[in-house]
Amino acid sequence: MRLPIFQVDAFTERVFGGNPAAVCPLKEWLPDTVMQRIAMENAVAETAFFVPRGRDYAIRWFTPEIEMDLCGHATLATAHVIARHLDRSVESLRFHSNSGELFVRIDAEVITLDFPSRKPEPARAPALILEAFPSKPVEVLKARDYVLVFEDEATIRRLAPDRSLLDRINLDPGGVVATARGRDVDFVSRYFTPQASIFEDPVTGSAHCSLVPYWAEKLGKDSMVAMQLSPRTGTLYCQQQDDRVLLAGKAVTYLEGHLTLQLDD
Repeated sequence: MRLPIFQVDAFTERVFGGNPAAVCPLKEWLPDTVMQRIAMENAVAETAFFVPRGRDYAIRWFTPEIEMDLCGHATLATAHVIARHLDRSVESLRFHSNSGELFVRIDAEVITLDFPSRKPEPARAPALILEAFPSKPVEVLKARDYVLVFEDEATIRRLAPDRSLLDRINLDPGGVVATARGRDVDFVSRYFTPQASIFEDPVTGSAHCSLVPYWAEKLGKDSMVAMQLSPRTGTLYCQQQDDRVLLAGKAVTYLEGHLTLQLDD
């Protein structure tokens, strides 16, 4: 069996920036175990699989270890593959996912994701999380992920959490977001996933489903520019709209090819 595959760097305009995602167009779903093994073989943060559903698409996301309920950068990468490679006439997309319907707008420069807002609420973080971070957060909140708010951007940049401590915590399918006000953008963040093969996710769209409503309220503005400060870095143009979050960004194709699979009967 030969299947098409793309690798796309999302939330960036340059190859080797943003967050790499593999994208596999399918005519019908493969067995879950096969999709999980493909994601493991791809060894990037997320592999997205999608199948046509009438005029829409169904989409699923796999890390090398587990299936995720929502993934922003791999959805952006999938929309990029459809709009820039498979159907250049498309102006909007609708995906059916485990997190409900996801809408995407295609523009010449950016692709905009319409995702559910997941406002984080004040919470007590497990002691191991607080112990793992050398700096003390000024706030701790939680939605899917734990959100640690720090004093400033400089603190976010120099964070070096103790992975041996974080790996003792099972947060599947969530992680730990570190965030602060930005110097040249509205807010910055980094994202860590305990027990995952990729410990620091380069750019995490789904985490911004919580960061956007938090910072919209904190900064008193609905439109914001965010930057994720991983070594690859990524830029997100964000907007809070009632119970939805709009995340816009650019993407660039790194690889286009085929998988060759030999499936057991």
